[in-house]
Amino acid sequence: MKLLVTGATGLIGKNLITHAKQRKISIHFLTTRKGECINSNGIKGFFWNPGQDEIDDSCFEGVDTLIHLAGANISKPWTPKNKKEILESRLNGTRLLRKTLDRKKIKMKSICCAGAIGIYPNSKDDIHEENSRLSQENFLQKVTYAWEQESKALSKNSKNLSIFRIGLVLAKEGGVLSKLTPPVKFYLGTAFASGKQWQSWIHIDDLSRLFFRAVDDRWEGTFNAVAPNPISQINLIKEIGRTLNRPVFLPNISAFFLQLFMGERSLLILGSQRVSAKLILSKGFTFQFPFLQPALNDIFKKKNDNLTKKGSWQ
Repeated sequence: MKLLVTGATGLIGKNLITHAKQRKISIHFLTTRKGECINSNGIKGFFWNPGQDEIDDSCFEGVDTLIHLAGANISKPWTPKNKKEILESRLNGTRLLRKTLDRKKIKMKSICCAGAIGIYPNSKDDIHEENSRLSQENFLQKVTYAWEQESKALSKNSKNLSIFRIGLVLAKEGGVLSKLTPPVKFYLGTAFASGKQWQSWIHIDDLSRLFFRAVDDRWEGTFNAVAPNPISQINLIKEIGRTLNRPVFLPNISAFFLQLFMGERSLLILGSQRVSAKLILSKGFTFQFPFLQPALNDIFKKKNDNLTKKGSWQ
């Protein structure tokens, strides 16, 4: 296998490349920063600028597998400018890959694309499977829906196209825990609104293993990339507190105040999606971390073991 990765310098991308290196896979990656176009230890970077329709075609030389993760961070303030970047970074990058593959008449053995569980409607009662109703009622849902439709067009470039609707990614650096952990450490941990919002999560190592399982077995279709045991937001906060030996006792923060300060973006915290892992389990995927507490124990242990080290895929 020779792998091309987009979004390689992001949270998921770095972990994915770490797993690829452990498997001794040769790696190409695309970056929008020319200074990151390194070539060492089996990893080679290539420049692209999807906004300007620019790409170094040589990134595809010898490559038979594509994992497409690239997209601007959705946690930044949702100003009109940032909204445009969040949407266009996903659509333009995917279109550029497809156009380049078409122009060069390249067929990949496997293509895996990232998506998000934000495509599902908010609900405290429904359990979302891959064939559940989708929604375009808010900005996040519109972005994830448009991104997924663009990714599906890559099916003509590989018989084995898989799209993963990714839940909350738990990792030692970055991701949701980087926002939730500091308040808990300082005895300020609390949930928002009722705290009953469902949080469908996945340990980052399981997510990388899932991508490689799809590549190895040439999966085709759309899959929920979540652990099989979602949890309510308040219980997520309490489990973080238990792992860090910190009590969580403060009253919940009102949804009104959150909406006042965050506006439309508050749905990232107030949203509730209970998402099923039934399909990937049926395909024989085994989670190393199906339950939250062992996942948190592993992540915080790794964090403590690497306090003096800088996380890097290089």
